[in-house]
Amino acid sequence: MVFDLVAPLGMAASASDHTSVVSINLFVALLCGCIVIGHLLEENRWMNESITALIIGLCTGIVILLTTKGKSSHVLVFSEDFFFIYLLPPIIFNAGFQVKKKQFFRNFMTIMLFGAVGTLISFFIISFGAIALFRKMDIGSLDIGDFLAIGAIFSATDSVCTLQVLNQDETPLLYSLVFGEGVVNDATSVVLFNAIQNFDLVHIDAIIVFKFLSNFCYLFITSTFLGAFGGLLSAYIIKKLYFGRHSTDREVAIMILMAYLTYMLAELLDLSGILTVFFCGIVMSHYTWHNVTESSRVTTKHSFATLSFIAETFLFLYVGMDALDIEKWKFVSGSPGKSVGVSSILIGLVLIGRAAFVFPLSFLSNLTKKSPDEKILFKQQITIWWAGLMRGAVSMALAYNQFTRSGHTQLRGNAIMITSTITVVLFSTVVFGLMTQPLVRLLLPHRAKHLSSILSSEPSTPKALSCPLLENGHGSDVEVGGQLIPRPSRLGMLLSKPTHTVHHYWRKFDDAFMRPVFGGRGFVPFVPGSPIEQDLHE
Repeated sequence: MVFDLVAPLGMAASASDHTSVVSINLFVALLCGCIVIGHLLEENRWMNESITALIIGLCTGIVILLTTKGKSSHVLVFSEDFFFIYLLPPIIFNAGFQVKKKQFFRNFMTIMLFGAVGTLISFFIISFGAIALFRKMDIGSLDIGDFLAIGAIFSATDSVCTLQVLNQDETPLLYSLVFGEGVVNDATSVVLFNAIQNFDLVHIDAIIVFKFLSNFCYLFITSTFLGAFGGLLSAYIIKKLYFGRHSTDREVAIMILMAYLTYMLAELLDLSGILTVFFCGIVMSHYTWHNVTESSRVTTKHSFATLSFIAETFLFLYVGMDALDIEKWKFVSGSPGKSVGVSSILIGLVLIGRAAFVFPLSFLSNLTKKSPDEKILFKQQITIWWAGLMRGAVSMALAYNQFTRSGHTQLRGNAIMITSTITVVLFSTVVFGLMTQPLVRLLLPHRAKHLSSILSSEPSTPKALSCPLLENGHGSDVEVGGQLIPRPSRLGMLLSKPTHTVHHYWRKFDDAFMRPVFGGRGFVPFVPGSPIEQDLHE
């Protein structure tokens, strides 16, 4: 009798395992197909791999729908926990690890203005627009918390898709602004979303608003310091213990694990894991990466890029398949016009919300820039506005978290919001994503090449700037190119070139205190018995 009970259970488990193996095989095969097709379309000016993965996911969903007679459209179940814990960390970390730090920090204040203040502006416009319009449409029982969550969900730009559309070598200024804003924007959107779940939204007053803003500043600062601390700790450990003399595999392993540990620690402490792992990547690329052996440098650089690439392709492939989930569309099949109306309103609010901060904040940023080369031109503002219109996996994950339970919902209003989110993500990624590259080439054909040629050399602090900071005295002249140039005072340089001045002082502090402790450029590891060690002994 026990055997009769165990046998069916074993058969059921075996059938379940077989289904899982088949699903994983199919998904891995689709990933390989995305890579191959993406390679064949590499020279296409309209397509990129994110759009390719979306289209393949849609086609696969249609095939699965036909073979299962309309029962299912995907082989895996979407989980926002799986997205935030396993897929997002390698994408954001690699973005911080590969970013050109000089260009990023040169535009840091503008990035913070767009990413934090701009996201708040977009959040309020989308939230109030949804409250004003959706309540008149009778789409279901949505409360004030749901409408504010909609504002946070659709304020999150898709930095993953933007990274694939823009090129940091061709358009370094645009890349640093759009990408940097995207990372801060995602972190701000997630913080906003979590704050909506925690605060009393029925009795909103000035005290609650002040607590909310204070909480946001606390999360941003602590998350940044946690990421920097994790990167510095990994640099110090590798520099002192020097794993490379025995095994380069340990160097690579400690870098990967320390980066992931900082992200999970931030999640454990209810901080922003996105900001934490991003700044951990920046610090690791500045210190830790220079402390490992040459073979480990090559390995880590390609390992991080590969993990990020696979996670990005996985995300867009699944979003394409999940767009045809028949269970969600059953609830809106009776009123397709209303679903299309909700999606159109959301797209319109996204367009208005982004324009409401990109152009005014660009104007404010330009007021602080004295050099014409540092100002954001109107054509660049249009490109920044357009490139940030795409919505992706972060919006999907937050929408699933707000409007479903374990990926399922039985409420009409929630189903409409899920299907509308899917529609907005597909439309914005495909339509806006397809037109971003041609738009960049149309608006900035010559400037992209000019900026690339200027910034590829990554010039250090200009001589006219560095001389007054390195030497004492005021009012003397500096000879540059056979001409005498008046040397300004330190205060004058700080007021006229604040970014360059801060960067110069940071370099002096970094060379004098940070690199002797944590390593970095100039610290050349050597393997015992190598020619480098023999030269040192001689």
